Amino acid sequence: MSHDQAVVFGVLALTLALFVWGRWRYDLIAMLALLTLLATGVLPFDQAFVGFAHPAVITVAAVLVISRALQNAGLVDLVVRVLTPLKGRATAQLVTQTAIVAVLSAFMNNVGALALMLPVALRQAYRDGYAPAVALMPLAFGSILGGLVTLIGTPPNLIVSSYRARELGEGYAMFAFAPVGGAVALVGVAFVTLVGWRLLPKDRRGVPEGEGVFDMSDYVTEVRVGDQSKLVGKQLAEIEALVEDEDVLVVGVVRDETRRLAPWTIETVRANDVLVIEAQTDAIKALLDASDLELEEAKAISRDDLGNDEVTVKELIVPPRSSLEGQTPTSLRLRSRYRVNLLAVARHGHRIERRLADVHFQTGDVLLLQGPGEQVGEVLRDFGLLPLAQRDVGVARPRRLVLATSFLAVAVVLVMSGLAPAHVAFAGAAVLLTLFGVLQRDEPYRAIDWPVIVLLAALIPVGTALEVTGGTALMGDWVLALTGDRGPLWVLVTLLVVTMLLSDVINNNATAVLMAPLAIDLAQRLEVSLDPLLMAVAIGASCAFLTPIGHQSNTLVLKPGGYRFGDYWRLGLPLEVLIVLVSVPLILTVWPF
Repeated sequence: MSHDQAVVFGVLALTLALFVWGRWRYDLIAMLALLTLLATGVLPFDQAFVGFAHPAVITVAAVLVISRALQNAGLVDLVVRVLTPLKGRATAQLVTQTAIVAVLSAFMNNVGALALMLPVALRQAYRDGYAPAVALMPLAFGSILGGLVTLIGTPPNLIVSSYRARELGEGYAMFAFAPVGGAVALVGVAFVTLVGWRLLPKDRRGVPEGEGVFDMSDYVTEVRVGDQSKLVGKQLAEIEALVEDEDVLVVGVVRDETRRLAPWTIETVRANDVLVIEAQTDAIKALLDASDLELEEAKAISRDDLGNDEVTVKELIVPPRSSLEGQTPTSLRLRSRYRVNLLAVARHGHRIERRLADVHFQTGDVLLLQGPGEQVGEVLRDFGLLPLAQRDVGVARPRRLVLATSFLAVAVVLVMSGLAPAHVAFAGAAVLLTLFGVLQRDEPYRAIDWPVIVLLAALIPVGTALEVTGGTALMGDWVLALTGDRGPLWVLVTLLVVTMLLSDVINNNATAVLMAPLAIDLAQRLEVSLDPLLMAVAIGASCAFLTPIGHQSNTLVLKPGGYRFGDYWRLGLPLEVLIVLVSVPLILTVWPF
């Protein structure tokens, strides 16, 4: 092993270790790897940032922008309408929504497709009383499988195609991946929706409390302010502050037989007012002990009693990438800014019982909000929340939807006909979507997942360094030594399995950058067509199902599904075995040696 090879392998080993460690962002790790190779002289300075001009990187950015345009156009509303007739049929919902996300992932970024469908899946689970965990992992796996079908479905396909173009002068066509990837996606979706979810641990598959998750009867109490009470003249905020370590909300005031809901916290209390208090039993007891309030006669109070023509009570989902993620009710100041009360939070199908002021919101949380309709709507818009109740879903925007799908279709046709390369066609579609108002002026920049772009742009020169130093040839020697004299078939199987395992622990884009040159080197040594080996890399790089860190889709459902790290291999391992059994014969049939 030469000095340069030792440096490259050392940098790669450290890079992979940092990827697995997960404490640093993967784009930062990739940039550190690139800078290290530049500093050691292994990579010339003029090759430092050529990755940012790489066609695959530009295409990934353009597809992300188009994905956002499809979301803006109201695509989720159409999906909800498709699922509406399936109410109460959990298996049919699971199959249909997973199939839909797979189809969407073939033509838009698979993480974007999952982000679009995740709130829909949560809505179905809460409405029909099954655990979100039953639906979300199959949904994530479906988004990954759908990306196998087309050139733009997932970045590894674009990367593999770019290496083929470099070697043969022509990349893969738009649907060149479909004969193999489509069959794998079909078998995979059928497995995860009909069989696979049953492999999850029973406590993750347990039925949640369903529509009773926000039953308010045990949490709402009425207390009276007596004629001689010391609280007369005090503000509602002062009454709530009597028990600072508990969650106590005054959600209504009954005065002169008139019930006023969601009052301002600065409102003063009068004698004989009845305060409608939302709190747990211990908090109510602490409030009574700290004041001279009198407990009213017990009577059943439902959610309907907390709303009227002016004040609404709504369940809203925290979707992926909402600005609410990581914040607390205290930091949001919902009451002082919006006059909106946060009554409860549900996570994984169960109401959170601990103090809400200390809860950090996560993707998939369901919030129960009370306030004037306009104010709740403002919270929904400002924080990008989505309504849980189907009746609250907005209507699709026909003009935007027609424009978005039309520009996407034109781009696909241009690529299929060879009139324009993928990066030019899809970048052009992204520009037109902005010009025609489907996207706001600054929205394309917000739609791009810049860490992914930086990761790709940084690792492409790293992959080049591996090739020019002879590191790829050395890896080829190891693979051939491992397979012995068993022939190209076993080299293909080995390459596929190693790529899948590597993709389970590091980013799938990084896996494709590292393994595609190896596939080319092996094809040249064996004197066979490079297409079957490149296809093996394309399939393997995208089939990361054993861990939540191998693919962003897996990471996205980790918290809202309530999964643990070890849950993924229970469903992912048999799925990966099935994919190997299905894909190898198909690759050899469609792309023979």
